[in-house]
Amino acid sequence: MEIQKYQAFIDILRKELIPAVGCTEPTAIALVAARTRELLGCLPERVEVYVSGDIIKNAKSAVVPNTGGRCGIRTAVAAGVCAGMADRSLEVLSDVTDRQRQMIVEYLDSCSITVALSDDGHVFEIDVKAYARGSYARVKMQEEHTNIVYEEKDGEVLYDRGEQKQEKEEALYAMMNVADIVAFADALELTAVSDIIRRQIQYNGKIAEEGLRKDYGANIGKTLLALYGEEDVRVRAKARAAAGSDARMSGSILPVIVVSGSGNQGITATVPVVEYAKAQGASEEMLIRAVALSDLFAIYLKHGMGKLSAFCGALCAGIGAACGIAYLKGGRETEIAHTIVNAVAVLSGMICDGAKPSCAAKIAAAVDSAIFGYEMYLNGQEFLSGDGIISENADKTIENIAHLGSVGLKQADWEILQMMLQNEGRG
Repeated sequence: MEIQKYQAFIDILRKELIPAVGCTEPTAIALVAARTRELLGCLPERVEVYVSGDIIKNAKSAVVPNTGGRCGIRTAVAAGVCAGMADRSLEVLSDVTDRQRQMIVEYLDSCSITVALSDDGHVFEIDVKAYARGSYARVKMQEEHTNIVYEEKDGEVLYDRGEQKQEKEEALYAMMNVADIVAFADALELTAVSDIIRRQIQYNGKIAEEGLRKDYGANIGKTLLALYGEEDVRVRAKARAAAGSDARMSGSILPVIVVSGSGNQGITATVPVVEYAKAQGASEEMLIRAVALSDLFAIYLKHGMGKLSAFCGALCAGIGAACGIAYLKGGRETEIAHTIVNAVAVLSGMICDGAKPSCAAKIAAAVDSAIFGYEMYLNGQEFLSGDGIISENADKTIENIAHLGSVGLKQADWEILQMMLQNEGRG
């Protein structure tokens, strides 16, 4: 394949596959809060937080790590200012002492943390202003979970990236298509990504084991195995992926490697492929190629709709995993294209109603439906262009998914948020 595209895909994988502890939306809030405290130079006496609707939706009900099971934006802010390490990026809450945990509780009880909806029009925005001793600091993040775009202290602008899209990075993603992703997996020089893919397999497999060992959330992974047994690799694949989300959504402090800014999507793109590789005795070389391919398809499907939307990203990652499984079994462009189209036709309407324990069940459904899409093709069956949002080829169908997620479901996203805010309970 072309050298330029080959390097673009390497760059995408290295940019995307980063470690995170906890659900990435509350973790991103904690990261911004921790950086704001650094600029302020002391513990804030008062904090104002302005966030986009999708941040509220995704930070409301997921447990913030190292906070004793607490949820919500205020908890994430308190954890960030009391214990966060901004230089650790999305592992900002990875090392919290017992004393700091107590500080978080005391801070929540004694300090003013107000949360309001941002009106800047960004789907992803976190804007934190902290005040103490007559001084203030402000830090703003937009569009991605580590993308700090603005810093200010006492009226002096310290850093301002503005709101222009990063054209160079967008050009990388614009190169993605079905044929070239498959060609990349075949051409991949393993040393280019083996370190990050091995880490992904290790981290995301470990949290899946954690979810099967302990009680987290609704125990979707363990329930699937209890109901259907462990003999079928398909059951194991979706159960282990779900178990990773069980643990992650309910406060596990184990790190995961994210895909498209999401730990759940990272787990979903990894664990089922590993399970199928084990079942067929695939070599480590083939596993690394298949996981890299899974990652890229998950990213390709999700990128056009943005990091956050009303379209559940688990489906994108589940399809990525099914593409990786097809690749393991000898499938290439034709088989993978049909897998994508069939899977989109089955489950394209699954909505995102925030990060929470039920994400594990959505992951199980996404993996199951995506693998079914591959199995349909193996049995000579397919959905055709004109069936719903299915278009003339897989790449055009992916364009339709991007439009649905970024434009078509905007009103649905707002209605979902209103329903969530009306409901009492977590967060």
